[in-house]
Amino acid sequence: MEINRAVILAAGSSSRLGRPKALIQLGEITLIEMIVSRLEEIGLCVTIVTRKDIADRIRLLLPDHHIVVNLEPDKGRTGSVQCGLESVGKVPVLIVPIDRPGFSIQTIQKLCDSKVTTCPVKDGKGGHPLALSIEDSNIILNENPDQSLRSLISPSRIEVEDPHLHLNIDTEEDVKILLRVVSEL
Repeated sequence: MEINRAVILAAGSSSRLGRPKALIQLGEITLIEMIVSRLEEIGLCVTIVTRKDIADRIRLLLPDHHIVVNLEPDKGRTGSVQCGLESVGKVPVLIVPIDRPGFSIQTIQKLCDSKVTTCPVKDGKGGHPLALSIEDSNIILNENPDQSLRSLISPSRIEVEDPHLHLNIDTEEDVKILLRVVSEL
């Protein structure tokens, strides 16, 4: 399985944070710009799945990128994954949630080289991004969008050393942590 495409999931409501996670400012750039840059650094073609209410702002930031609007984002993350998979076609793909930016380039490379659906693991706990096989993509596409990915697929796990793998951006306190560690990512 050779992965050369990534789908960034940026369609959540950000209800706990109270503002769009993709548009969090990290100095001169936003979180979405940082993640896109990191993925493109190793040659991945990026598709962004987002909500209608922030799609235009993301298009202004990333005018040359493929942006897909999930018209029913409140149905859950699996629905956004489905939007991305429908957009990129039947290829192996890296699924990258916007609120889980603590991965390293080395982890992305390991995931892109995996032969099956795979997620990174640190200290026994699984993380993101997720390398998704064509077979598991088909399983996801044929299910209800409100089902959790965890109930649909069972990724292989690879141990990684990323110190911030489990960073999850949900609150302003999480944003403060992100701002402190962004130079390490």
